[in-house]
Amino acid sequence: MAENLIVEKRNLVAIVTLNRPEVRNAFDDVLISNLTEVFLELDRDDTVRAVVLAGAGSAFCAGADLNWMKRMAGYGYEDNLRDAKALAEMLKTLDRMSKPTVARVHGPAYAGGVGLVAACDIAIGSHQAEFCLTEVKLGLSPATISPYVVRAMGARLARRYFLTGEVIDAGEAYRLRLLSDISPPEELDGAVNALLGHLVLGGREAHAKIKDLVRAVSAGPADDAMIADTAKRIAEIRVSPEGQEGIASFLEKRKPNWVKEFEAVRVKPPRKKK
Repeated sequence: MAENLIVEKRNLVAIVTLNRPEVRNAFDDVLISNLTEVFLELDRDDTVRAVVLAGAGSAFCAGADLNWMKRMAGYGYEDNLRDAKALAEMLKTLDRMSKPTVARVHGPAYAGGVGLVAACDIAIGSHQAEFCLTEVKLGLSPATISPYVVRAMGARLARRYFLTGEVIDAGEAYRLRLLSDISPPEELDGAVNALLGHLVLGGREAHAKIKDLVRAVSAGPADDAMIADTAKRIAEIRVSPEGQEGIASFLEKRKPNWVKEFEAVRVKPPRKKK
Protein backbone atom coordinates (compact mmCIF):
# COMPACT_ATOMS: atom_id res chain seq x y z
CA MET A 1 0.00 0.00 0.00
CA ALA A 2 1.13 3.56 -0.73
CA GLU A 3 2.68 5.50 2.15
CA ASN A 4 -0.02 8.17 1.93
CA LEU A 5 -2.68 5.67 3.03
CA ILE A 6 -2.92 3.08 5.80
CA VAL A 7 -5.46 0.29 5.30
CA GLU A 8 -6.21 -2.06 8.20
CA LYS A 9 -8.81 -4.82 8.42
CA ARG A 10 -10.32 -5.71 11.78
CA ASN A 11 -13.35 -7.90 12.42
CA LEU A 12 -14.80 -7.50 8.90
CA VAL A 13 -14.20 -3.72 8.99
CA ALA A 14 -11.63 -1.88 6.84
CA ILE A 15 -10.11 1.30 8.27
CA VAL A 16 -8.68 3.63 5.61
CA THR A 17 -6.50 6.34 7.16
CA LEU A 18 -5.25 9.35 5.23
CA ASN A 19 -1.57 9.35 6.17
CA ARG A 20 -0.12 12.74 5.27
CA PRO A 21 -0.12 14.39 8.71
CA GLU A 22 2.70 16.76 7.73
CA VAL A 23 0.28 18.52 5.32
CA ARG A 24 -2.85 17.91 7.43
CA ASN A 25 -3.86 15.05 5.10
CA ALA A 26 -4.36 17.39 2.17
CA PHE A 27 -4.78 15.45 -1.05
CA ASP A 28 -3.03 15.67 -4.37
CA ASP A 29 -3.40 13.74 -7.61
CA VAL A 30 -1.48 10.74 -6.20
CA LEU A 31 -3.62 10.43 -3.06
CA ILE A 32 -6.80 10.86 -5.11
CA SER A 33 -5.74 8.01 -7.40
CA ASN A 34 -4.78 5.80 -4.46
CA LEU A 35 -8.07 6.44 -2.69
CA THR A 36 -10.05 5.51 -5.80
CA GLU A 37 -8.09 2.27 -6.13
CA VAL A 38 -8.55 1.39 -2.44
CA PHE A 39 -12.30 2.09 -2.47
CA LEU A 40 -12.77 -0.12 -5.55
CA GLU A 41 -10.65 -2.89 -4.03
CA LEU A 42 -12.50 -2.85 -0.70
CA ASP A 43 -15.87 -2.87 -2.44
CA ARG A 44 -14.86 -6.12 -4.18
CA ASP A 45 -13.50 -7.66 -0.95
CA ASP A 46 -16.06 -10.08 0.51
CA THR A 47 -14.20 -10.11 3.83
CA VAL A 48 -15.06 -6.43 4.38
CA ARG A 49 -18.52 -5.52 5.64
CA ALA A 50 -18.00 -1.81 6.43
CA VAL A 51 -15.39 0.88 5.75
CA VAL A 52 -14.16 3.64 8.10
CA LEU A 53 -12.40 6.70 6.66
CA ALA A 54 -10.08 8.46 9.10
CA GLY A 55 -7.14 10.88 9.18
CA ALA A 56 -3.72 10.69 10.85
CA GLY A 57 -2.35 13.58 12.88
CA SER A 58 -4.25 16.68 13.97
CA ALA A 59 -6.61 17.08 10.99
CA PHE A 60 -9.05 14.88 9.12
CA CYS A 61 -8.32 16.47 5.73
CA ALA A 62 -7.31 20.02 4.83
CA GLY A 63 -8.51 19.83 1.22
CA ALA A 64 -6.09 20.37 -1.66
CA ASP A 65 -2.34 20.15 -1.15
CA LEU A 66 -0.50 23.46 -1.60
CA ASN A 67 2.12 22.03 -3.96
CA TRP A 68 -0.59 20.41 -6.06
CA MET A 69 -2.38 23.77 -6.24
CA LYS A 70 0.86 25.42 -7.38
CA ARG A 71 1.10 22.89 -10.22
CA MET A 72 -2.56 23.39 -11.12
CA ALA A 73 -2.00 27.16 -11.34
CA GLY A 74 0.08 26.52 -14.44
CA TYR A 75 -2.36 24.09 -16.04
CA GLY A 76 -4.55 24.88 -19.01
CA TYR A 77 -8.23 23.98 -19.25
CA GLU A 78 -7.73 20.38 -20.42
CA ASP A 79 -5.26 19.55 -17.65
CA ASN A 80 -7.55 21.12 -15.06
CA LEU A 81 -10.48 19.16 -16.44
CA ARG A 82 -8.52 15.92 -16.17
CA ASP A 83 -7.60 16.64 -12.54
CA ALA A 84 -11.16 17.65 -11.66
CA LYS A 85 -12.57 14.49 -13.22
CA ALA A 86 -10.17 12.35 -11.17
CA LEU A 87 -11.36 14.00 -7.93
CA ALA A 88 -15.00 13.69 -8.99
CA GLU A 89 -14.49 10.00 -9.80
CA MET A 90 -12.90 9.33 -6.41
CA LEU A 91 -15.81 10.94 -4.58
CA LYS A 92 -18.32 9.07 -6.73
CA THR A 93 -16.54 5.79 -6.01
CA LEU A 94 -16.74 6.45 -2.27
CA ASP A 95 -20.37 7.51 -2.48
CA ARG A 96 -21.42 4.45 -4.50
CA MET A 97 -19.66 1.77 -2.49
CA SER A 98 -22.07 -1.07 -1.83
CA LYS A 99 -20.88 -1.28 1.79
CA PRO A 100 -21.62 1.12 4.65
CA THR A 101 -19.03 3.88 4.95
CA VAL A 102 -18.29 5.85 8.12
CA ALA A 103 -16.23 9.05 8.37
CA ARG A 104 -14.33 9.35 11.67
CA VAL A 105 -13.80 13.12 11.88
CA HIS A 106 -11.46 13.90 14.78
CA GLY A 107 -10.33 17.37 13.62
CA PRO A 108 -10.61 19.94 10.83
CA ALA A 109 -12.10 19.01 7.45
CA TYR A 110 -11.74 21.78 4.90
CA ALA A 111 -12.78 22.16 1.25
CA GLY A 112 -12.44 18.75 -0.40
CA GLY A 113 -12.22 17.20 3.05
CA VAL A 114 -15.83 18.27 3.59
CA GLY A 115 -16.65 16.40 0.39
CA LEU A 116 -15.08 13.21 1.75
CA VAL A 117 -17.20 13.46 4.90
CA ALA A 118 -20.40 14.20 2.97
CA ALA A 119 -19.82 11.32 0.53
CA CYS A 120 -19.75 8.80 3.41
CA ASP A 121 -23.02 7.24 4.58
CA ILE A 122 -22.47 8.22 8.20
CA ALA A 123 -20.12 10.74 9.84
CA ILE A 124 -19.19 10.71 13.52
CA GLY A 125 -17.26 13.74 14.72
CA SER A 126 -15.30 14.79 17.76
CA HIS A 127 -16.16 18.07 19.48
CA GLN A 128 -12.85 19.23 17.98
CA ALA A 129 -14.04 18.68 14.42
CA GLU A 130 -14.62 21.75 12.30
CA PHE A 131 -15.53 22.35 8.68
CA CYS A 132 -14.97 25.10 6.17
CA LEU A 133 -15.82 25.41 2.48
CA THR A 134 -12.88 27.65 1.68
CA GLU A 135 -13.05 27.61 -2.13
CA VAL A 136 -14.83 30.95 -2.47
CA LYS A 137 -11.99 32.74 -0.65
CA LEU A 138 -9.63 31.53 -3.37
CA GLY A 139 -11.97 32.70 -6.12
CA LEU A 140 -12.97 29.08 -6.79
CA SER A 141 -16.12 26.96 -6.61
CA PRO A 142 -16.71 23.75 -4.60
CA ALA A 143 -18.04 22.13 -7.77
CA THR A 144 -16.84 18.53 -7.46
CA ILE A 145 -17.91 18.14 -3.81
CA SER A 146 -21.20 19.99 -4.27
CA PRO A 147 -23.48 16.97 -5.02
CA TYR A 148 -22.61 15.41 -1.67
CA VAL A 149 -22.52 18.57 0.45
CA VAL A 150 -25.83 19.87 -0.98
CA ARG A 151 -27.38 16.44 -0.39
CA ALA A 152 -26.19 16.49 3.22
CA MET A 153 -27.23 20.01 4.28
CA GLY A 154 -29.78 21.03 1.65
CA ALA A 155 -29.58 23.68 -1.06
CA ARG A 156 -30.41 26.76 1.01
CA LEU A 157 -27.78 26.13 3.69
CA ALA A 158 -25.24 25.05 1.08
CA ARG A 159 -25.68 28.41 -0.62
CA ARG A 160 -24.80 30.18 2.61
CA TYR A 161 -21.69 28.21 3.46
CA PHE A 162 -20.48 27.95 -0.15
CA LEU A 163 -20.79 31.74 -0.47
CA THR A 164 -19.40 32.79 2.92
CA GLY A 165 -16.65 30.28 3.61
CA GLU A 166 -17.48 30.45 7.34
CA VAL A 167 -15.93 27.99 9.76
CA ILE A 168 -18.52 25.49 11.01
CA ASP A 169 -17.92 23.98 14.44
CA ALA A 170 -18.92 20.42 15.39
CA GLY A 171 -22.23 21.41 16.98
CA GLU A 172 -23.29 23.42 13.95
CA ALA A 173 -22.11 20.63 11.62
CA TYR A 174 -24.39 18.25 13.52
CA ARG A 175 -27.31 20.67 13.13
CA LEU A 176 -26.53 20.99 9.43
CA ARG A 177 -26.44 17.17 9.10
CA LEU A 178 -22.83 17.10 7.96
CA LEU A 179 -22.24 15.01 11.09
CA SER A 180 -24.55 12.18 12.11
CA ASP A 181 -23.36 12.34 15.71
CA ILE A 182 -20.75 14.10 17.86
CA SER A 183 -18.80 12.97 20.90
CA PRO A 184 -15.98 14.08 23.22
CA PRO A 185 -12.57 13.37 21.64
CA GLU A 186 -11.75 10.59 24.10
CA GLU A 187 -15.04 8.84 23.28
CA LEU A 188 -14.87 9.12 19.48
CA ASP A 189 -13.51 5.63 18.84
CA GLY A 190 -16.07 4.15 21.20
CA ALA A 191 -18.86 5.91 19.31
CA VAL A 192 -17.54 4.67 15.97
CA ASN A 193 -17.15 1.12 17.29
CA ALA A 194 -20.68 1.12 18.72
CA LEU A 195 -22.02 2.13 15.32
CA LEU A 196 -19.95 -0.56 13.56
CA GLY A 197 -21.40 -3.09 16.00
CA HIS A 198 -24.81 -2.35 14.51
CA LEU A 199 -23.63 -2.24 10.90
CA VAL A 200 -21.99 -5.68 10.88
CA LEU A 201 -25.27 -7.23 12.04
CA GLY A 202 -26.97 -6.23 8.79
CA GLY A 203 -27.09 -8.39 5.69
CA ARG A 204 -24.39 -7.77 3.07
CA GLU A 205 -26.83 -7.72 0.14
CA ALA A 206 -29.36 -5.74 2.17
CA HIS A 207 -26.79 -3.00 2.76
CA ALA A 208 -26.10 -2.70 -0.97
CA LYS A 209 -29.75 -2.71 -1.90
CA ILE A 210 -30.68 -0.20 0.81
CA LYS A 211 -28.03 2.24 -0.41
CA ASP A 212 -29.34 1.89 -3.96
CA LEU A 213 -32.91 2.33 -2.68
CA VAL A 214 -32.07 5.61 -0.95
CA ARG A 215 -30.47 6.95 -4.13
CA ALA A 216 -33.57 6.00 -6.11
CA VAL A 217 -36.27 7.35 -3.80
CA SER A 218 -34.43 10.60 -3.08
CA ALA A 219 -34.10 11.35 -6.79
CA GLY A 220 -37.75 11.98 -7.57
CA PRO A 221 -41.37 12.27 -6.39
CA ALA A 222 -43.34 9.44 -4.78
CA ASP A 223 -45.36 8.89 -7.96
CA ASP A 224 -46.89 5.66 -9.26
CA ALA A 225 -43.66 4.63 -10.97
CA MET A 226 -41.66 5.01 -7.76
CA ILE A 227 -44.26 3.17 -5.68
CA ALA A 228 -44.20 0.30 -8.19
CA ASP A 229 -40.42 0.26 -8.09
CA THR A 230 -40.33 0.04 -4.28
CA ALA A 231 -42.80 -2.87 -4.34
CA LYS A 232 -40.60 -4.64 -6.90
CA ARG A 233 -37.51 -4.08 -4.76
CA ILE A 234 -39.01 -5.57 -1.59
CA ALA A 235 -40.42 -8.55 -3.49
CA GLU A 236 -37.01 -9.26 -5.02
CA ILE A 237 -35.12 -9.06 -1.73
CA ARG A 238 -37.68 -11.24 0.08
CA VAL A 239 -37.06 -14.13 -2.32
CA SER A 240 -33.26 -13.66 -2.41
CA PRO A 241 -31.09 -16.17 -0.51
CA GLU A 242 -30.13 -13.55 2.06
CA GLY A 243 -33.73 -12.42 2.49
CA GLN A 244 -34.89 -16.02 2.92
CA GLU A 245 -32.16 -16.65 5.50
CA GLY A 246 -33.07 -13.49 7.40
CA ILE A 247 -36.78 -14.36 7.53
CA ALA A 248 -36.04 -17.98 8.49
CA SER A 249 -33.69 -16.94 11.29
CA PHE A 250 -36.31 -14.57 12.69
CA LEU A 251 -39.05 -17.21 12.62
CA GLU A 252 -36.74 -19.85 14.08
CA LYS A 253 -35.47 -17.43 16.76
CA ARG A 254 -31.83 -17.82 15.84
CA LYS A 255 -29.07 -15.58 14.48
CA PRO A 256 -28.73 -15.27 10.68
CA ASN A 257 -25.62 -16.78 9.11
CA TRP A 258 -23.94 -13.41 8.49
CA VAL A 259 -24.02 -12.64 12.24
CA LYS A 260 -22.41 -16.00 12.95
CA GLU A 261 -19.74 -15.06 10.40
CA PHE A 262 -19.02 -11.83 12.27
CA GLU A 263 -18.89 -13.55 15.65
CA ALA A 264 -16.47 -16.16 14.30
CA VAL A 265 -14.11 -13.41 13.13
CA ARG A 266 -14.46 -11.30 16.26
CA VAL A 267 -13.65 -14.07 18.73
CA LYS A 268 -9.96 -14.87 18.70
CA PRO A 269 -8.95 -18.48 19.26
CA PRO A 270 -7.11 -19.17 22.54
CA ARG A 271 -3.34 -19.22 22.41
CA LYS A 272 -1.71 -22.61 22.47
CA LYS A 273 0.26 -23.32 25.61
CA LYS A 274 3.92 -23.96 25.06
